[in-house]
Amino acid sequence: MALALLASLPAWIGNSYYVNIASQVLLYAVFALGLNVIVGYAGLVSLGHAGLFGIAAYSGAILINGGYGHFLGIVGALAVTLGASALFAVLALRGTGLGFVMITVALGQIVWGVAYRWISLTNGDNGVSIASRPAPFGLSLVDADPFYWATLVVFLVALAAIAVFVASPFGASLRGARDQPRRMNALGYNVWLIRFLAFLFSGLWSGVAGLLFLYYNQFVSPQTVALTASAEVLLMVISGGTATLLGPIAGALLVVVMKNVASAYIERWNFVLGAIFVAIVIFMPEGLVPGSLRLWRWGVRRWRQRLAGPVAMAAVPPGSGGGQ
Repeated sequence: MALALLASLPAWIGNSYYVNIASQVLLYAVFALGLNVIVGYAGLVSLGHAGLFGIAAYSGAILINGGYGHFLGIVGALAVTLGASALFAVLALRGTGLGFVMITVALGQIVWGVAYRWISLTNGDNGVSIASRPAPFGLSLVDADPFYWATLVVFLVALAAIAVFVASPFGASLRGARDQPRRMNALGYNVWLIRFLAFLFSGLWSGVAGLLFLYYNQFVSPQTVALTASAEVLLMVISGGTATLLGPIAGALLVVVMKNVASAYIERWNFVLGAIFVAIVIFMPEGLVPGSLRLWRWGVRRWRQRLAGPVAMAAVPPGSGGGQ
């Protein structure tokens, strides 16, 4: 039902603006799902993933404008992103906890500085534009509807790949490295290598999301790799629920809708978004999706208890003294 609803979304929305908003939700959901591999399943908080996101977008734009075409541009951008992810992982995994966070912040800021200052390559603050979108299998992605469907396909592939990854033995070892790294080392597992490979997998999907962002806007600028962009996607993961598949999607939906829809009606939408995050932390510290499931189960349990009370009373024979 959810798949049918998503596939038919352009038909029942009927407005290209909101179809484009849906495309944004999907591409940021891919980004949040990729970050969730590190944050949720590896237990390592990264504030530098916008750097990988932007590296893919910049690499794709530079290669496409260099005459390599969309296919080679995409392949080349993903290869560059994997190389950057490997470098990020080697440096960041020298620390854990707060040390890991600070190293990723520094790496993200380095990428931002390169994007802002290396004007001959990145065009500085003016950014890099591309003139066209790809046409896979002859399908033009110029209009909002076909681009949404292409983004939906990529999103579904990302969701399936990450679901298989999480359910695999490697996913179990990654969670073990998160919860009991010393015990995993004692059992013969290479915890560093497990985290390194997870970082590469996370960086790959961050790069895919970066390419979707490039094709959506047909433009990339240093703002794409800023620290605020990393913090924003991290909030998507945390607010929706870490170490879940639906949590990052719900978080992406919340942030994108607040930024692009609610902001048109609420002048201080940042305040409202912040209040929502505070409410989630207070009432649903495990995240929006796990918290909603917990409240739903609690409500169902209370409802069943109320129904069971009158039924139990009705089952007591008159004069038996059961009502005393």
